[in-house]
Order: sequence, then C-alpha cells, then structure tokens
Amino acid sequence: MKLKFKLLHAGFLLFFISFIACSPNNVTKDDSLKKYFDEQQLTGCFALMDNGTGMFTIYNLPRYRDSAYLPASTFKIVNALIGLQTGIISSDSMVIEWDGVQRPIEAWNHNLNMVQAFRVSAVPYFQEVARKIGSDTMNFWLDTLRYGAGKKNIPFKITTRIDSFWLDNSLKITPDENLGLVKKLYFNELPFFKIYQEKVKNAMLMEDNANYKLAYKTGTGLTEKNHALGWTVGWIEENKHPYFFVLNLESDRAEYDMADARMKILKGILKQVGFFEGKM
Repeated sequence: MKLKFKLLHAGFLLFFISFIACSPNNVTKDDSLKKYFDEQQLTGCFALMDNGTGMFTIYNLPRYRDSAYLPASTFKIVNALIGLQTGIISSDSMVIEWDGVQRPIEAWNHNLNMVQAFRVSAVPYFQEVARKIGSDTMNFWLDTLRYGAGKKNIPFKITTRIDSFWLDNSLKITPDENLGLVKKLYFNELPFFKIYQEKVKNAMLMEDNANYKLAYKTGTGLTEKNHALGWTVGWIEENKHPYFFVLNLESDRAEYDMADARMKILKGILKQVGFFEGKM
C-alpha cells in the first residue's frame, strides 16, 4: 500500500480537477427549467453538458459557476476512490459490519459492502473508511485533486473531524466542480487506477436498459443557514453518447425531504430535453 501511495504521489502531484470551460459561446441558458424547481418549492441550479459538442444547457448560471456548497454524500465518489486506491477498501465487495446502532434510514442498519453502501448512501460505512484513511492521506488526495480548492486554487485542509468534514460546511464545492469530477471519472481521467474508477462508476449506475444508462450520486445536507441542500450529479448515456449533469437544490426549511424532489426534477428536465427514448 505504501509503494502504491508513493508511486501515485510522484506521478500525480500536479494533477487537479479543472473547471469545465463554459463561456457565452457554448452555454444555452434555459429559464424554462425553473418550473421544475418551482413545483417543488425549491431554488437551485442545473447544468447538462453534451460531451460530443461541448455545449451546456444551464439553469441559473451564477449559482452553477460561482456558488459553493458542502458536497454531502456526493463526496462518497471521492471517498470510495481514495479508499480503493489506498487499500482501505480491499474490494467493492468488502463488508463493514453494522455497529448495531439503529439509525432512521433502515437500509443502513445492516452489514453492507461498498456497492451496497454507496447506493443507499450509508454514511456510517464511509465514515469508517474515512477514519481508516486518516487526515494526512485524505489531505494528500484532496490536494492532488484540488478538490474544494475553488477558483482561487487554495488547497482545502481538513480542520474538523475526519469522519464528517464533508457534512459540516468546512469543505465546499461548486456545482461546476462536481460536474467536472464526474466527467473525468467517466473517462477514467482521475489520478486513480482505472480498475477503481470502473468500480465506482459501476456503483453509480442506477438504471441500465435498452434505451439509456443513468448513473448518479445523490447528497443531502444542511447549509450554514440551516437550509436543506440536495445534490444529484452524474451522467446519462444514450447510443454510447454521454451527457454530464449536476443538480443542486436548496430549501429554507431544514426538514425538507430532498429525496423525491431531486429525482422528480432531474427526470423531468431530462425528459423535457429528449432523453429516455433512446434517440439522443
């Protein structure tokens, strides 16, 4: 494990997640998408990138490009990759036993392997992974990725708990950065072995049928204003042609349940722009 870490330290120290280059020439602002947010009484933003043309469809460009938020459980993408790369997660079938603590989400109250934990977004599983990774190694990888560094490119350093820094508003990312991460993951361009990127992509694949493949990771948290925050980030692929998306949602009600709303908004928007029929 130490050899693997040193090799990657030498080879990828200067690697970083670049922001996706959107400009007035390749962005279509689509305010018609606002209705999906209004229907759920939410604010937020949405972006869809056509990888073939480099064109963006964006609702609420300033929020997408310039505002940063806690990543919540979308950080499990990075946590899983680091866990696999360092050997803390020995394989995507590695089980962490349930600690016996009853939690409100029933799906978490079981022995889970990595894929199961990822798909039900089990916080305890990935908290244990983070504790075993440790702050020094986690900081190295976050610095390598420039994850949370923002446009000023100031490296993020963990100053709070290793098992909750992605939930406590100390770490923040922009929707632009989150989209850039999954785009690089899709093409195996992150500084992790290809086999591990493939394993995380498999964990993200939620729908796979004759017409399309839909892969994503969700996240839910509370902002510093005690507003409910929701994420969905990933890609949809039709005819082997990927489109990358990020959905970011906010409610001024802390108790707002994002789970149903984020999928209604995502699928409503994707259907409006022509997906789910295998014709894109």
